[in-house]
Amino acid sequence: MPGESASPLRGADAGRPAGRRGTLAAALAAGLLLVAVLAAIHLTQGSSPVTVAELWQVVTGGGGEQANAVLVASRVPRLLAGLLVGVALGTAGVVMQTVARNILASPDTLAVNAGAYLAVVAFAAFGLSLPLITGSLVAFLGGLAAAALVLGLAAGGGGNGGSGGGTVRLVLAGSAIALAFSALTTMLLLLFAEETTGMFAWGAGTLGQTSIDGVAQLGPVVLVAVLALLLIANKLDILALGDDTASVLGVKVRRTQVIAIVLAVLLSASAVTVAGPIGFVGLAAPAIVRLLAVRIPGLQRHRALIPAAAIMGVIVVLGADVLLRLVFGGSAAVAVPTGVVTTLFGAVFLVILARRLSDGGGTSSAAGFALGTSSSARTRRLLIVGAAVLLVLVAFFSLLLGDAKLLAGDLLNWVTGQAGPVTEFVLNTRMPRVLAAILAGAALAIAGAVVQAVTRNPLAEPALLGVTGGAGVGAVLVITIAPLASFWAVTAGGLAGAVAAAVIVFGLAAAGGFAQSRLILIGIGVSAAAGAIVSMLIISTDPYNGAKALTWMSGSTYGRTLPQLLPVLIALIVAAPILVGARRDFDVLAQDDDTPRILGVPLGRTRLGLLSVAVALTAAAVAAVGVIGFVGLVAPHAARALVGGRHSLVLPMSALLGALLVCVADALGRTVIAPGQLPAGLLTAVVGAPYFVWLLWRSRRTS
Repeated sequence: MPGESASPLRGADAGRPAGRRGTLAAALAAGLLLVAVLAAIHLTQGSSPVTVAELWQVVTGGGGEQANAVLVASRVPRLLAGLLVGVALGTAGVVMQTVARNILASPDTLAVNAGAYLAVVAFAAFGLSLPLITGSLVAFLGGLAAAALVLGLAAGGGGNGGSGGGTVRLVLAGSAIALAFSALTTMLLLLFAEETTGMFAWGAGTLGQTSIDGVAQLGPVVLVAVLALLLIANKLDILALGDDTASVLGVKVRRTQVIAIVLAVLLSASAVTVAGPIGFVGLAAPAIVRLLAVRIPGLQRHRALIPAAAIMGVIVVLGADVLLRLVFGGSAAVAVPTGVVTTLFGAVFLVILARRLSDGGGTSSAAGFALGTSSSARTRRLLIVGAAVLLVLVAFFSLLLGDAKLLAGDLLNWVTGQAGPVTEFVLNTRMPRVLAAILAGAALAIAGAVVQAVTRNPLAEPALLGVTGGAGVGAVLVITIAPLASFWAVTAGGLAGAVAAAVIVFGLAAAGGFAQSRLILIGIGVSAAAGAIVSMLIISTDPYNGAKALTWMSGSTYGRTLPQLLPVLIALIVAAPILVGARRDFDVLAQDDDTPRILGVPLGRTRLGLLSVAVALTAAAVAAVGVIGFVGLVAPHAARALVGGRHSLVLPMSALLGALLVCVADALGRTVIAPGQLPAGLLTAVVGAPYFVWLLWRSRRTS
C-alpha cells in the first residue's frame, strides 16, 4: 500500500468550536432528511395500481388486503434492501479509500464486487444451492481474494494515492482483474445457462426482493461491521496521515489495515448477496462526502465520515431507484437493474474526478518499454521471422482442429479442389474463422502498442480508451433492436459506437493536452458506462435469451465469412503506412513530454492522430469478432521483451504475437469442449489475466 498520504484523504481535525460541530450536525441531519424524502417517494412507486392514500392507510393500521400485500411483499423489502446496500457500499468505499489512500478506491475499482459475483456464480453453475448466510460467506471470500490481489499489485508503483501514477496503477489493476473475473463469470453463464438462469440480470445489481429474509439475516452483519469500523475510527484518522506517522503515534499499521479491509469486504459481500453487484456506489458516495468535507469542518474525521458516507450511499442507491422508476415506469423498472443507473452515475463521477486530478504522467520515462535490449539486431529480426513462421504453423493446425478433426491431406485436397463435400463444408467455414482471428488479433495488438507508447504506460490497452465498450453498445443495440440483423448492420453499429466513444473520451481529455493519467481514467469511466448500457439493453429486451449478445461481447469468430473480414483488413492496410511513417515519433513519445517538444513534435496533435489510428484498428477488430480483451496489453509487452523498445520492430512483432494469441484461443475454443464452443475472447482473458498480474507484480518489485 502506498506509503504517502494523498491530500484528499488528509484531515484529522481536532478542537472544533461549537459552531463547527453544529454545521456538521446540520449536514448529517440534512442527509437523513433527504433519505426520508427519497424513502417516502420510493414507497409510492411500483407496478401495482395502489394509491398513496391506500398505502398511508396501511401504515396507520387500516387499508385493504391488496395494498397491505404490495407494501409488505414488495415495496418495503425493496426499500430495506436499498437502505442496507447504500449503508454497506458507502461505508466500504470510504474505508477502502482510507486504507489505499486513494480517492478512487472502491468495491468496484478493487474488483471486490467482481470477485464476489464470480464466486456466487461459480457455486450456482456447479449446482450448489447455498443458504443466504453461506452464500454471503462465499461472496466474502471471493471479494476478499480480489481486494488482496489488487491492493498487493497496486502497492509500490506510484506516488501519491490521490492522483497521477498511483491512481492510474490502482484503477488499472482493479479494472484488469475485474475484466478477467468478468470473463470467467461470462464463461460460466454461457456454459451453464440453465443452472445460472437469471444471474446475468442479478449481476447488474437489482433491489428487487421477494421477502425481507435477506435483509433480516444480513442486516445485523452490516450493523456489526459498521460499528466495528466506528470503534477504530480514530486509528483510521491517524492511518490517513501515512504509515510512518501512524507507526510513530502507536498505531499498528498492518493490523489496522487488514481489519479495515476485511470489514469493508464483508460489507461489500453482504450488499452483493442481497442485491447483486450494484456498481460505483462505493466510489461515488464517499468521494462526494470527501469533497463536501472541504467545506464542512469535522467531516474529515472518520467518526463523522463513516456515517456520512453511509447516508450518502443510501441517497445514491435510493435516488437511482427512484429515477429509474420515474424514467421507465414502475413495470419497466422491474426488469432494469438499479445497478445500471448507479454505474452510469459513477462513471460520470469518475470522469469528473479524472479531470480534477493532477496528472502524474503514468510512467515518467521509457524504462518500462526498453526490455530485451541485450540481444543483437540480427537476433531481433530472426525472432520476428520465427514468430511469422510460428503463426503459419498455428494457422495450419487451426484449420485442422475443431469439432471435426481433419488431416493434412484433407487440407491439400481442399486447396486443389478435390475434397469431399463434408471436408469442403468444414474448411469453407473454418478458413474465414482462422483469418478473422489472425487479422483481429493483429489489429488489436498494434492498437495496444500505439496506446502504450502514446500514454507511456506499458499496462494500458485499447479497451481503456472506451472504444471497445462503445463498439459493444453500438453492436448490441443493433442486435437487441433487430435480432435478425445482418453482420453488416451489427458491424456498422459497432463502428458507430466506437467512434462515438472515442469522440467523447478525446473531447473530455483534450483540455489537459491528452495527459496520460487523465486520458486513461476518462476511458475507464466511459467503458464502465458502456458496460452498464449493454447490460440494460440485454436485460430490458430479453433477459433470459441474451446468448447472442453475450457471445458477441465475449469475442467470437463463429459464422464469419470472407467478405465480413474486409473492414479489419482495410483498417490494417490503411494504418500500416501511417504507423511506419510515425515509428520515430513513437520512440520519442515513449520518452517523456519534454523530448518531443524539444525535437519539434507537436505533442497534443501527434497523440490525437496516433490514438485515432488505434481507435480505427480497435473498432474494426471489434466489429469483426466482437470484444476480445487483453490482446492489446499482452502482445505489445511481450514484443518489447523480445525485440526491445524500438517501434520499428515492436509494431510488426506485436501484430504477429497478437495474431498468434487470438488464433490459438480460437482453436482451443473450438476444440476443448467440442461440439460446444468457447468464445475466443474468454480464453484470451484467461491467458492474459495471469500475464497482467505478473506484469504488475514485476513493476511493483522494480519500482
